[in-house]
Amino acid sequence: MFVAIVPAYNEEKRIGSVVQSLFEHVDKVIVVDDASVDNTSEDGRKAGAVVLNHKINLGQGAALETGHEYARKINADYVLHFDGDGQFHVEDVIPAFESLKKEKADILFGSRFLDNRSNMPWFKRYILSPIGHLVNIIFGAVRLTDVHNGFRILNKRALNKIIISQDRMAHATEILALTKKHNLKYIEFPVKVTYHEYGQSATGGFKIVRDLLWGKVVRK
Repeated sequence: MFVAIVPAYNEEKRIGSVVQSLFEHVDKVIVVDDASVDNTSEDGRKAGAVVLNHKINLGQGAALETGHEYARKINADYVLHFDGDGQFHVEDVIPAFESLKKEKADILFGSRFLDNRSNMPWFKRYILSPIGHLVNIIFGAVRLTDVHNGFRILNKRALNKIIISQDRMAHATEILALTKKHNLKYIEFPVKVTYHEYGQSATGGFKIVRDLLWGKVVRK
């Protein structure tokens, strides 16, 4: 069973079309509504998704782990991480899935840098991305061309090993660190990302570092 996990917060404008388009490529779609105050949940259900709700806003990492827990319960074989804001393109799903299986990898990471299809903002490309590479090195993550891309496919082994404890955006670095820790075989695959009005700011980058540092302190 191939399952898509779609974390969403106030995405009523796009969630319906995202869910419907995913059903052409996966067996089940799980929308995790992170305490939206709009019609995200209702529109997700109307489109045919299983909708899981957070009562309070916890963050994208927490939403993905809620989806992971559900996927483990239904014994999913593969899990796709796919954003609910319409930035990713479903045309990449099957080619990526086939590449994962062909390479016998545990986890596939999407990359905006392996082709030129993404309209990546200058600030993200030349400021945030290099900082992200440095952060990932510091925190023991695997080295990728694209350090914070939310497009991923996990097989069952990776799903059972990747237990996300970082509730917010630091989960992206945590996943890479867990990939290295558990010696998971990984590959990268070119994906297209189309940017709308949303995006990571410099302040968001500092928050990621703060959350990672706090996570290390708590675990000690």
